[in-house]
Amino acid sequence: MTTTKNEQPVGLPADAGVDEGRKLEQPVGMGAQGAVFGSDVIAETLRAMDIPYIALNPGASFRGLHDSLVNYLGNVKPSLLLCLHEEHAVAIAHGYAKVTGKAMAAAAHSNVGLFHATMAVFNAWCDRMPLLLIGATGPVDASHRRPWIEWIHTARDQGAIVRPYTKWDDQPASPAAASEALMRAMWLAETAPKAPVYINLDAGLQEQPLDRMPEPLPEARYRPQVSAGVSVRQARELAEILSGAERPVILAGRVSRCERAWAARIALAEGLGARVLTDLKVGAAFPTDHPLHAGAPGIYATPEALEAVRQADVILSLDWVDLAGLELAAYGRQAPRATVIQVSQDYTVHNGWSMDHQALPIADVHLAAEPDAVVAALVDEMGFDATRQDEEVLPARALPSLPALDSALITMAHLASGLREAVGKRKVSLVHLPLGWDGAFWPLRHPLDFLGSDGGGGIGGGPGISVGAALALRGTERLPVCIGGDGDFLMGATALWTAVHYRIPLLYLVANNQSFFNDEVHQERVARMRGRPVENKWIGQRMVDPEIDIAGLAQAQGALGLGPVHRADELPAILARAIAHVDAGGVAVVDVRTQPGYTPAMVASLTTEPGAGSQASAAGEAGK
Repeated sequence: MTTTKNEQPVGLPADAGVDEGRKLEQPVGMGAQGAVFGSDVIAETLRAMDIPYIALNPGASFRGLHDSLVNYLGNVKPSLLLCLHEEHAVAIAHGYAKVTGKAMAAAAHSNVGLFHATMAVFNAWCDRMPLLLIGATGPVDASHRRPWIEWIHTARDQGAIVRPYTKWDDQPASPAAASEALMRAMWLAETAPKAPVYINLDAGLQEQPLDRMPEPLPEARYRPQVSAGVSVRQARELAEILSGAERPVILAGRVSRCERAWAARIALAEGLGARVLTDLKVGAAFPTDHPLHAGAPGIYATPEALEAVRQADVILSLDWVDLAGLELAAYGRQAPRATVIQVSQDYTVHNGWSMDHQALPIADVHLAAEPDAVVAALVDEMGFDATRQDEEVLPARALPSLPALDSALITMAHLASGLREAVGKRKVSLVHLPLGWDGAFWPLRHPLDFLGSDGGGGIGGGPGISVGAALALRGTERLPVCIGGDGDFLMGATALWTAVHYRIPLLYLVANNQSFFNDEVHQERVARMRGRPVENKWIGQRMVDPEIDIAGLAQAQGALGLGPVHRADELPAILARAIAHVDAGGVAVVDVRTQPGYTPAMVASLTTEPGAGSQASAAGEAGK
């Protein structure tokens, strides 16, 4: 579902993410304003677009805008969120968008700050999440530059740093042009396929004195809602194909967090009797314990999911991430036997720089439309009932058994078992998960139960994304929980200071195997291929001698740091203490020493050459 600028996604209260920042950092001496400046116009535009926050690490290149946000707007709408690194600022905006579907603002200082932010921008790009990144440079007029520093921090084409992985960028030359550029940027960012945008502001433009504040632009009319659906004829043709299928499969990929769209997908699957696949690379899209869900969700498809694809006679892809990769895993080098229907606008942002578009999939029908709109049209056309409540859905499959918490060691399954026991029946949002997580551990029954991965597959985005998601969930009844690896935490740990400072509750569990284990698996694979000793795979991978005090890193930033937890039977008491701290408004970090390991499908992905057979057979080989 595409939301208008004044609409909260279904499932969130209108006051979700209330402005706590201004209570903590409230300007003094606010009174009648005298002269106005170019950056005041920019600040007014941000407020007109209803942007609640701007996350930033301070920089002299946007000192004019910083002053306007504080002393002209009073640090409210948007409120400043101080971050300790530009990558965290962008990651927080990314996480906020994963919950709301709306763009938050972040700011990066000059070229140097933008260089810091690039990994987080790439994550949001690959995740197709909207965000407004504001940069600054200059002064562009060289005669106004201070010696040395403003020369090395000025770039002729600063947008080129992120242009290959943003949807649009601009460097306006006047306050009026800046207002229009910001509105265009927000409109593009929030129109599917959603993505980051970048606006670079000349320092001289920001500090330019104005005779008067110009008349505001008609903001709403510059950002009309755009929703790409299907015609009646197209819906009827699709309905005919699907209704004639004996073994239809729905691939639920990039979809919204909207409850109505969630109910429509359930109605479509049940009406067709279609098996459904979901993916841990993106947010929850269908109840994973529903009888029609094929296997458990994962970064890579499970054997049961692949078998459902192989048996399908019609496949409906709802903007599935890497459709060609799934076809390869299921069919090898053979063409799919099923009729493949692709519903996606993603091709409109593919370019020659980034390969995040994946391989070209085989598709018999391609609709350039938003999946939510297509599903709603199909439900209407086929007369299915999408009005039922969650408790009226078909009986769920039994939850998989998890190990008892009496082990001397902790596996990822033990961690899931301990968390399930600690939270009981309360509503949880898993805002980030590690590669070793098995989708069977935790049933996903609501679009906010899981928000997807970091998008770009790098390391270090989890903490910032989790803080941004927790910010959007603040004020709701949901408990935001991040389960992240130790490497990811250590690269982004200082993002948690922002959460502590601005009272953003978050439970952060570090699944700490003290290694960059993904690369251990790769080194073992290479050693086996070359006939070399696999016993050396740990060298250059293990984070020991000395051990890193993860709880101490949390405590140093004002969070509650607990652990290390070495035994499974210690988990219930530790997690109960951590959750109580989060319920009181704090941030809790628990260092859980987990055993290294991956799911069979994940292992297969690392040990199978492309086209060498299905992941199902590779998983069996990997277990030998």
